[in-house]
Amino acid sequence: MRNPESRFEYTARMHRVLQHIDDHLDEQLELDTLAAVANFSQFHFHRLFTAWMGETLGDYTRRRRLEVAAQRLVAQPRLPVLHVAMSIGFGSTEAFARAFKARFGSAPTVWRDAQVRNRDQLKSKFDQGAAPGSPNHGRMKVTIVDRPPATVAYLRHVGPYGKEISDFWMEKVDPWMETNGLYGKPRYGISLDDPGITAPEKLRYDAAVEVAADFAGAGEHQKQ
Repeated sequence: MRNPESRFEYTARMHRVLQHIDDHLDEQLELDTLAAVANFSQFHFHRLFTAWMGETLGDYTRRRRLEVAAQRLVAQPRLPVLHVAMSIGFGSTEAFARAFKARFGSAPTVWRDAQVRNRDQLKSKFDQGAAPGSPNHGRMKVTIVDRPPATVAYLRHVGPYGKEISDFWMEKVDPWMETNGLYGKPRYGISLDDPGITAPEKLRYDAAVEVAADFAGAGEHQKQ
């Protein structure tokens, strides 16, 4: 990767691979298939992936499977553990339980029960402190809005959420938007991981801007 254009191209290819992995967690993810998605030789892809991600392909895939499983356990507390295990590529609850405990320190059902209790306790505390007329009343109201499909270009930040995200917008995204004439376009901040599940240094965040379908700016990645 001798110049920025090569780096942008390599990054775009790797992002396609990461998306493919997330879309096929319930399947066997073979090296030759993922190398073909990236349009690299198997040998070059395997070395590049480890250097790029800071973890081997096997470690990354295992981590993503378990993180997605944890998200589903919390989001759907009545979903049987076997269904969760099969949805991310495990053939049995026993194998899933062993891998899950190695990652999160407890069995899936025990971990889920603890997460649900913590969530209910936080909700109870908020409800008590947000009674009608209190300063916090209504602050956590959530509205779900259906939006038409749109093509966006994005830059990705990997690391802790919080101030780092504000710095990312100012130091990286704003200059990129100015270079590509994107000021005034709708913008989106997309947090891809749950900080209660994914390690801070692995959290992903996409700073996205709506673009035309044929947009070809410098340094971005696109998705619909």
